[in-house]
Amino acid sequence: MTFESNIRPIQWSGDHVKLIDQTVIPYECKTVDIKTWKEMADAIRDMIVRGAPAIGVSGAFGVALAAREFLDSKDNEDFIQRLELMGQYLKATRPTAVNLMWAVDKQIDLAKSMAGSISEIAQGLEENALRMLEEDIEINQKIGEHGAKIVPQGATILTHCNAGALATAGYGTALGVVRSAYAQDPTIQVFADETRPRQQGARLTAWELVNDKIPTTLITDGMCGYFMRRGKIDVVVVGGDRIALNGDTANKIGTYTVALAAKAHNVPFYVAAPYSSIDTSIETGDNIPIEERSHDEVTHINGKTVCPEGVNIINPAFDVTPAEYITGIITETGIYAPSELKQAVLSGV
Repeated sequence: MTFESNIRPIQWSGDHVKLIDQTVIPYECKTVDIKTWKEMADAIRDMIVRGAPAIGVSGAFGVALAAREFLDSKDNEDFIQRLELMGQYLKATRPTAVNLMWAVDKQIDLAKSMAGSISEIAQGLEENALRMLEEDIEINQKIGEHGAKIVPQGATILTHCNAGALATAGYGTALGVVRSAYAQDPTIQVFADETRPRQQGARLTAWELVNDKIPTTLITDGMCGYFMRRGKIDVVVVGGDRIALNGDTANKIGTYTVALAAKAHNVPFYVAAPYSSIDTSIETGDNIPIEERSHDEVTHINGKTVCPEGVNIINPAFDVTPAEYITGIITETGIYAPSELKQAVLSGV
């Protein structure tokens, strides 16, 4: 059974993209029009759109928008060269999430493989981006179906950050598991970490689940161990921005801390992510680049300073949870123990 979620953060309007502006939720829900590839790059960097699958699909549309802008190329070779340069810029906007690199490269590889005029290639890129959009929703629903099997009856699920419909093309990865489990068992509830410094759990996850009428309790990041010790958390399900072949997983900063607490209290810890989040080029999480973001995200909340001026700030956007702390990785093709992941990839599962 699939839970119905109507949140669609990315929409194609024939000649431009409409994105839900995730920087203003929960105060308002509005869309912004993205008409050029540079506007798309800015939207990804500024986190108007965020979440690994969502920025992957957005990157694909960024390539399609660029193709429309490059119709004046002198020939196909010039067109491809301009696409490749643009692609490097797009991929640099959020360096940790591998889905962005995957989607941009898929689009450019398609352009290189196509025969025909520049306008025909541009049309093909638009159609492929639309396919990626629809396929992502289907993938998330399959992740949800597989993940629902690991959720005990009447469970309380802890999440960290937002891996919901807003972080994807729709439905969600970690929240896809929540939605599918809740469709089968309405006694399930969620504890959502607020997720400093950008409060994606407080602003986005809580907003999604409250709108879906799924019982949700918001807690601060430092509370997870307290509730696990009291037996209030039955399972942890988080998203994943990049997964190494050994199962090491990069996700929003603070995820590693949750995993450590879960291990100490024998709480199962699962990562829910599409197969495209697996980076087949790296063996371990030591090779995952970690994005460093603006210090203002730490020093300010809602535009107000929350610390003394002159204090040193470090703001990594992600951390890496070692495979030994991960019970399983939930993908659209099934659930894998980290030790099984490499063989599954090599066998083409």
